Amino acid sequence: MHLEEFAAGSSFIHRLDPRVKIVSAAMFSIVAAAADRFVVLTAAIIAAALLVGLARLNPRRVLVRLAMVNVFVLLLWFFLPFSYPGQVLFRLGPLTATREGIIETLAITLKSNAIILAVIALLATSTIFSLVHALRHLKTPDKLVNLFFFTFRYFQVIHQEYLSLRAAMRVRCFRPRTDRHTYRSLAYLVGMLLVRSFDRSERVYQAMLCRGYQGRFWILDHFSLQRRDLIFLGAVSLLTLALAAGQWSNLLR
Repeated sequence: MHLEEFAAGSSFIHRLDPRVKIVSAAMFSIVAAAADRFVVLTAAIIAAALLVGLARLNPRRVLVRLAMVNVFVLLLWFFLPFSYPGQVLFRLGPLTATREGIIETLAITLKSNAIILAVIALLATSTIFSLVHALRHLKTPDKLVNLFFFTFRYFQVIHQEYLSLRAAMRVRCFRPRTDRHTYRSLAYLVGMLLVRSFDRSERVYQAMLCRGYQGRFWILDHFSLQRRDLIFLGAVSLLTLALAAGQWSNLLR
């Protein structure tokens, strides 16, 4: 599992200051999440796709990440149109799909994809260390920064632990079935993964204390804003203002 597969690159987006990326991603995500006009949402997803193009990311890998997110969005299409009150469009046995439910589900689909594309283009193109560094510069609370860093840093380690445990089960001829033995074995797998994760966290914490860790990471090198960073931040600010104006104009009617 490679969690920084988009961080390696030399595009314009890759070279931006991580602080600018975080602020831009936050502004765009807030506006996209609050919007409900399809014109605004369509413009948002087009803008996010353009950001992915500027970052020169591998389209296939981006689509794989989008597919993982849209698995959860797909579940909404099975439930929300049939549980949202409104004008009836069609019936499927005892279930009734409403116009408002379909519109709401489509809006959520566009929102989630626009936000994920923007986050991939802006945040996934930076390394975890640069993002943590940028969060410290943006005065994010130390506990949140540390939680973010350690979760990201050791997620891959925990995944490796899971793969080794699963390989050990396969060596012992374990084959998943819908029976009591399978459920018990999977429960043991989850339990052992939690135990090993806890033991690893204790060892890491003790090692950090031995190296003088006192609850925060000290920053030795600092970022410097370039002209391209300010131009990009201004462009994203204008974009978010335009999206917000498009949404706000609908509220004034």
